Amino acid sequence: MKRSPASRCVDRRSLLAGAAATLSGAAVAASLVPMWARRRLPNRVVLEPRETEFELLAGLPTTSLFSYTERGPAPELRVRQGEQLSVLLRNALDEPTTIHWHGIRLSNALDGVPFLTQPVVNKGETFDYTFAPPDAGTYWYHPHCNSLVQLSRGLGGLLIVEEAKEPGYDADIALNLRDWRLGPDGQFIGFYLPRQTARAGTFGTVRTANWRREPIYDVASGGLVRLRLAATDVTRVYRPAVEGADAVVIALDGNPLGKPQPLDKDMIAPGQRMDLTIRMPDEEGRTVDLRDHSSQATVTLARLRSVGASRRRNLREVAALPSNPIPEADLTSASVISLEFTATAEQIAKSTFCGDLGYSFWAVNSKPWPGSSPDPVAPLVELKLGRSYILNLHNRTPHAHPIHLHGMSFRLLRSDRRELPSVHTDTVLVLPDERIDVALVADNVGDWLLHCHVIEHQETGMTGFVRVS
Repeated sequence: MKRSPASRCVDRRSLLAGAAATLSGAAVAASLVPMWARRRLPNRVVLEPRETEFELLAGLPTTSLFSYTERGPAPELRVRQGEQLSVLLRNALDEPTTIHWHGIRLSNALDGVPFLTQPVVNKGETFDYTFAPPDAGTYWYHPHCNSLVQLSRGLGGLLIVEEAKEPGYDADIALNLRDWRLGPDGQFIGFYLPRQTARAGTFGTVRTANWRREPIYDVASGGLVRLRLAATDVTRVYRPAVEGADAVVIALDGNPLGKPQPLDKDMIAPGQRMDLTIRMPDEEGRTVDLRDHSSQATVTLARLRSVGASRRRNLREVAALPSNPIPEADLTSASVISLEFTATAEQIAKSTFCGDLGYSFWAVNSKPWPGSSPDPVAPLVELKLGRSYILNLHNRTPHAHPIHLHGMSFRLLRSDRRELPSVHTDTVLVLPDERIDVALVADNVGDWLLHCHVIEHQETGMTGFVRVS
């Protein structure tokens, strides 16, 4: 496993406050570290979730944060496609937890869903996750126990699976995009409001990239940057834009587009990822802004700053990324399955495992999820191993829902409201009153969770699972 290229990341607000940002690793420009010089991580990585503090707002340390390290955001894990990744989870929290490897097609026993695939990991206990990611791309890891609280407190990190052959970028920068619920004093406020949970979800007040407000990354002038975006917070649907340079979308949710597309009114919902190629300005000292237009006031998420003599690269120099080995569904023989996402008035029993919001607002096929529980529940559908299926996803609500399927990838086919890219994915944003057809091959045995990744919706009923046997 390898670390990402070291980068000089400057927190602009901290500089304005007169405090230098605290960086881990060497303070050098991202584009100046050759790919072959990346340091190897240990063969076995230990992730130890714990309570910590960090300055999300300059000069105001936020307490009661959760991270997989003693201080700062979770480590960015990097591994080559097909290489073995071995992670030991050692729980130092005062509550149970697990790790779900979001978007990774792996064995069901390692999927991290309490009681469905594995027992919870209580304080002081450990759990081994060892697997070889079959697909290259941008992924992430996070808990699936007491998810709203643990994710809202910051528990989650990026997993980058690099292509077997270097694609030829001058820099590769991954951004963990978070929307925190903080008050003016930098401390957490209530993670959700019931009236908002029954709508689009409860938005945060402070947006960061890699736990910093408006960080600046130095990269080579005139170089090509691969910028990986991952929306890891619980509610916000980002509308990213790049100002100051040309940018194209090259991959969605870990899977490459057949042809790069201009970044234009695209959205990244919770759980989704987007890879961009950006051509930096030739002049040293110029900045490129990554902005979010999801709210009335535009927010700058991060900046890239050009340094050194121009490398005079061209956007067309980098070839399309190789496809991942995902089986293609046979649409001529595929069975069609309908999944409806609705509101619900049905009350469900409260779960004492892995937290509970105490409400039931949402359902899949009229069934609200009862929460993590050792009691057996029925699957939404049962799929036969190796067969092809078309899932008709119908959002019958006035709010958007990013629907995420564990353990398998599906290809976007069509929408009754807009044009969709023909790409494999694990998470699709279904707009209000929209129908989307997706196709998959049931190629992974087990019980696989399917849920809305607006976590308040997930924890108040919009969850179920499919069984492949």
